[in-house]
Amino acid sequence: MKIEQLIVKYLYQHKKLSLQNIGYFVLSADVVIPSESEKDNALPENAVQFTYDTRAPQDLELIDFIVQQTRKIKPLATSDLESFTMLGRQFMNIGKPLVLEGLGILQKNQAGLYEFIQGQNVSHKMDHSHGGFREKESEEVNFSTPLRQKNGKRWILPLLLIIGILGALAYIYYRFNENKAKFAEQPVTTIASTDSLKKDSTPIVNQAAPVVDTNVIVQTKKDSFSFKVVIKEYTNAVAAEKAFTKLSSYGHKLLMYQVDSTQTRIAMPFMNPLSDTSRMRDSLKIFFGGNPYIDFN
Repeated sequence: MKIEQLIVKYLYQHKKLSLQNIGYFVLSADVVIPSESEKDNALPENAVQFTYDTRAPQDLELIDFIVQQTRKIKPLATSDLESFTMLGRQFMNIGKPLVLEGLGILQKNQAGLYEFIQGQNVSHKMDHSHGGFREKESEEVNFSTPLRQKNGKRWILPLLLIIGILGALAYIYYRFNENKAKFAEQPVTTIASTDSLKKDSTPIVNQAAPVVDTNVIVQTKKDSFSFKVVIKEYTNAVAAEKAFTKLSSYGHKLLMYQVDSTQTRIAMPFMNPLSDTSRMRDSLKIFFGGNPYIDFN
């Protein structure tokens, strides 16, 4: 199930959408998308207008649409869309175009701005879905030999790579939540020595006092360690509070603490073995970006 197909279908139906940190798409109101049975499935010239804006917000209605089509929970649908836009920007920054089949392609021009090149044909791949998209049953991909594409189809390999990365991100997300539940903090039972002797006001002759064993060693659990992965740092407390509220709304368990008068950190706590620090840090780097690091304090 492809996020880019959902984006195209949403634009066909709602005529406008916003891709976070990329820009806005508007489909002309007078454009009528032809049905699959019609012979002419061409997209009219200048039917799609794109406005470049690195401050473009998330499209909440688009997220709701993805939830309805895929039956995923809202935090996971939000994470899928964020991953798609983040990876799309990364590909464009290294010169690879972002392909939206049925609309066109986005690419970075020499001035460093994102520009949109409209395609010619309408995509009908999503019209066969019932509550979500499905891949063609007859489509087979043979990985035994390297793919050799003509100059006009160079975008196919990056598209396949994006789909593979999105699948890996979804798998990491489920394993990450599973690990949080598995390694939840467990209480450690300790043994406390108490004096069970009671003093009697009447002396007892020739009665030996009970011997208290003082050599009892209380052993604590050593195979579990606590650490935090710092994912964001802020010098402005208001900005930190805003980011903390936003990230927590996605269902993440986070901590916000002030290091000094000028620095505030947002971190995710773990009760995992120290051997998991690198894996947890790398997973959070994929989800949140930036350069997260381990904090043992």
